[in-house]
Amino acid sequence: MTVPEQEKTVPELLQEVARQLGHMADGYDRIATELHRANLIRLQGFFLQRLDRAIDDQVLADALSTFRNLSDDKRRQMLTANAQYSLILLSHRIGATDRAELLGHLKVLRRSPVFVEYWERSAHGREGLPADSFEARVGRAVDAIMDERLDDLEEWWVVGPDSESSPG
Repeated sequence: MTVPEQEKTVPELLQEVARQLGHMADGYDRIATELHRANLIRLQGFFLQRLDRAIDDQVLADALSTFRNLSDDKRRQMLTANAQYSLILLSHRIGATDRAELLGHLKVLRRSPVFVEYWERSAHGREGLPADSFEARVGRAVDAIMDERLDDLEEWWVVGPDSESSPG
C-alpha cells in the first residue's frame, strides 16, 4: 500500500515551476550560444571559400583585396596570411583555443615574413575598430608581439602583453 504524497502548497508549486523555467532558460541560453558559434563557423567558412577562390583567380583577388600595386603572387600571399590569421581568431572566438594558445599561435605566425608584411600593410584596416572590440584587442596583442625580438618568441607559450591590451 502506498502512502499518498502530501499535497504541495501553491507557493511551493510556484517555486517548482519557477525552478523548472530557470532550467529551461539555461538550456535555451546554451543552445543560443552553440547556434552563435555554429553561425560564426559557417560565416567564416564562406569567407575562407571566397578567399580561396580569390587566391586562385586574379580577377576575384582584385575585387577582394585592399592591397594595391602588388604582384599576383604577393597578393596571394597577403590573402593567405589573412585567411590564416582569421582562422586563428575564429579558433579562439568559438572556444577551441584559450587565450594562451591564441597568443602562442600568433607568436608562431609572427615568425613568417609574409605575415609580418601582411600585418604592416593591413594596419589601415584596424584603425577604425572600436577600442574594446575583440579584433582591436587581438590587434594590440599582435602589435605587442611584433615589437618582440624574434629570438624572444622561442617560448611562444609564454603569455605576452598585459591584460589591458590582451584579447578576450
